[in-house]
Amino acid sequence: MSNLTIRPERPDDEAAIFEVTEAAFTGHPHSEGTEPAIVDALRADGQLSLSLVAEQDGEIVGHVAYSPAILSGGEEGWLALGPISVRPDLQGQGIGRALVEAGTKHWREAGAQGVLLLGDPALYSRFGFVRDTPLHITGPLAEYFQTLPFTDEIPASSVTFAPAFRLARPTNR
Repeated sequence: MSNLTIRPERPDDEAAIFEVTEAAFTGHPHSEGTEPAIVDALRADGQLSLSLVAEQDGEIVGHVAYSPAILSGGEEGWLALGPISVRPDLQGQGIGRALVEAGTKHWREAGAQGVLLLGDPALYSRFGFVRDTPLHITGPLAEYFQTLPFTDEIPASSVTFAPAFRLARPTNR
């Protein structure tokens, strides 16, 4: 990871973010390839609360998006992490970890209540994400729902993600 920099997205990064996200999810067993469109829709809808890129030697090699999570009880301060993408030839080198850690640090310092995601529990438990909290979703992806609370007060609410996520067509190929 020589010369790796994590920084906020800039307006001229959009095409590179699309390309990295598309490459990262091509052939993924639980994706129909809608992740680049989700990021674009979050941006267009003003729902891209935080967009970080990983830049190595002047090239964007990773990206993570954060958007507001909507809780049924009206509680605020919860963010959804995802999609997160790393160029396929650089996966497994800590770039994704650096993006998650930078985003987590940002939201803790900003006073957020916590971060939510849909992802592999074995992977995200390494960052402190847990299952089986009072926050929950329903449907076929419920087993992948995880929470990283920054507070002991976790509301018993159901969670909805930003409308852009309706573009997702997850599969179990």
